[in-house]
Formats: sequence, structure tokens, C-alpha cells
Amino acid sequence: MSAVIEFVNVTKRYPLYHHIGSGIKELIFNPKRALSLLTGRSYLAIEDINFQVMKGESVALIGRNGAGKSTSLGLVAGVMRPSSGQVKVSGRVASMLELGGGFHPELTGRENIRLNAVLLGLRRKELNQRLDKIIEFSELGEFIDEPIRVYSSGMLAKLGFSVISQVDPDILIIDEVLAVGDIAFQRKCLNTIEDFKRKGVTILFVSHNLSDVEKVCDKVIWIENHRLKQMGPAHEVIASYKEAMS
Repeated sequence: MSAVIEFVNVTKRYPLYHHIGSGIKELIFNPKRALSLLTGRSYLAIEDINFQVMKGESVALIGRNGAGKSTSLGLVAGVMRPSSGQVKVSGRVASMLELGGGFHPELTGRENIRLNAVLLGLRRKELNQRLDKIIEFSELGEFIDEPIRVYSSGMLAKLGFSVISQVDPDILIIDEVLAVGDIAFQRKCLNTIEDFKRKGVTILFVSHNLSDVEKVCDKVIWIENHRLKQMGPAHEVIASYKEAMS
């Protein structure tokens, strides 16, 4: 079995920019100090992370808020680059990293479906063939032709996942999407994820709901204080995590 996601000594830092209290005056008379205030500090998101995800595996990232889970997903999705180390990804990636991500607020739900489906790699002919299924999956009814700026968070989740349900990724990335929406729709999303698993799609999943993690994932990666704490079978890592949190 081959690795489709690999982190090799991956570190990601974000710059922290300071407010220069004296404004232009400080910039003119103390340019070195002003520059140091602008560039001197950074926030460490993840540090020296190493792991592999094999083809067809379903893997969850767990940890406290701010541990570095979403940063790791962003690196796999290619929306950011590591500060050091290597992130290797093989295959077509479909991702839901945030509610409304990639959607245009002034476009309707239907128009955003077309936009997102193309961005996720569906050809126009494929999209036309699957459009009715996507709309049906979304359960948005007449709202499908309203601009999405009027949508609730649950409606945005339904719209985003409806597009995901009809693409053909090699790797599927899901970040906290099941935390919104009603119970029936959450169950529908879990069933769709199971369908992807049966097709051999590699799944990378983030959720604070550990019961969802156990339902979806075979393996769990626990990130604590920006570093890899533990990796292994889901039940083992979740038991360790629960013990530490208690």
C-alpha cells in the first residue's frame, strides 16, 4: 500500500504583525525599530510533524483548539505551504475546510454549485449530468436560487457537502462540517463518507465529536501543543486523548 499523504519534518509559522503606535512618525525616525515590530514575531502552528496516510485509509486529526489540526489540513489541500519540511500529496483533493469557503455571497446556491464543481475538477458535461442530484442532496428547495448571503450556517454546510457528494476525489478532506446542520443531514453526510470509503477514497477528517471520529476513521493522529502526540488505531488514540482531557 502506497502513501498518498506524507508530512516530513513539517513546521508552519505565521507572522504576527504589530501595530506601530506612532504611525508615520515612528516609521520615519526609527525605521529599524518599526520594521522589527512588523516582522519580529511569529505564531507556531505546527512543529516538526511527521506522518503518512496510506491510500484508502480514513484518518482523523484530533486535538485541542489551536493545536494545528486545520493548519495541517490546509497544507494537504495546498492552500498554504510549510515554513520548513515537505508535504507530499498524490492524487486529486476535494476539501471542505470552512463553511462558505470558495463560495461567492452574491451568487445563488445553484451558481455556486457550478463554480465549486468546476474548481473541484468536474467537467461541464459531468456537472450538467449531476446537477439535479447535487441540488436534491442539498435539501435547499427554493433557496437554491437565492444568493447565499442569506443562508444560515447549516444551509452553507448542506450546499458545500452536496457538491462534495458528486465529485470523484482521490483524497477527501473534511473539517468540522458535521458540527452544523440537523441530525438527519449529519447522518446523510456520514453515509456519503462511508460510500467514499467503499470506493477506496482516502479520507482526512477533523471533528471534536469523537463518536463521529470512531464511526468514520480507522486511524487517528493526535496533535498536542503543535506537535505529534500519538498516532495509531482510532480506539487506542481516542482512549488516550479522553484520559488526558479528563
